[in-house]
Amino acid sequence: MGIKKTVSVLGLGRMGSALATALVNAGYDVTVWNRTPKSLPGTRSVATPEEAFEADVVVTCLSTYDVQRPLLSKNVKTLVNLTSGTPEEARATAKWAQDNGVEYVDGVIMAVPQQIGTKQARILFSGNENHHVLDAFGEPVHVGADAGLAALYDLALLGIMWPVFGGYLQALALVGTAGVTPQQFTPLATDWLATVGTFLPEMGEATQHKNYETEVSALDINVEGLRLLTRASEEQGLDATVPQALHHLFQRAQSNGHGAHSIASVIEEIR
Repeated sequence: MGIKKTVSVLGLGRMGSALATALVNAGYDVTVWNRTPKSLPGTRSVATPEEAFEADVVVTCLSTYDVQRPLLSKNVKTLVNLTSGTPEEARATAKWAQDNGVEYVDGVIMAVPQQIGTKQARILFSGNENHHVLDAFGEPVHVGADAGLAALYDLALLGIMWPVFGGYLQALALVGTAGVTPQQFTPLATDWLATVGTFLPEMGEATQHKNYETEVSALDINVEGLRLLTRASEEQGLDATVPQALHHLFQRAQSNGHGAHSIASVIEEIR
């Protein structure tokens, strides 16, 4: 690495601690600050954020932008912001950085703390294309010049994950009413998810061109399927919030003339 660069990490929760450790392992001179004093092997702990701003790069991994905002200073040279938030919060921070002459990189971590420092950790970042220390954390992926794009991608991807988890738990509860164990059901679920994933590129194309004609599975059929899933869940004494929400959404699209179209047409109702 040549001259040993100095990096400060603000925020030592599970993820912040993993980031600081990865930087140490990558050969950086690492300073850390946490609201509740905490030390990590191989790092230097400081009492105030201002002391941390002496580093070449400051990495923030704090709970919210509201926590981060009052800590920021124009004395920061380069800010690598890995605090989760909305696209507008990221853009506002980028504007603050520009106004104060601070080099700015906005990023999100698509990984759990245990994956940091490995190629399994994908770090999406936007704005400045110079990803600085991100290589130490995993596999950096630049998603665009707009500083808010990383946060947008982050929430969009999590917006896929959460319904998948919700659907899986609904499914486990449903088959569980007949004594089926997770060990029996889950292999079929993972195979099914792999199959379903193959439809996404075609679905994405349909939404881009607004061509919702289909010879596969019309929305009408899926509305009925969701009705049956909702009814079966209720009959088995389960909460039906998850399938019911999708049923209502799909039903609205059906009512607006998309019954004979593909599931992709539901995006018009979302928009």
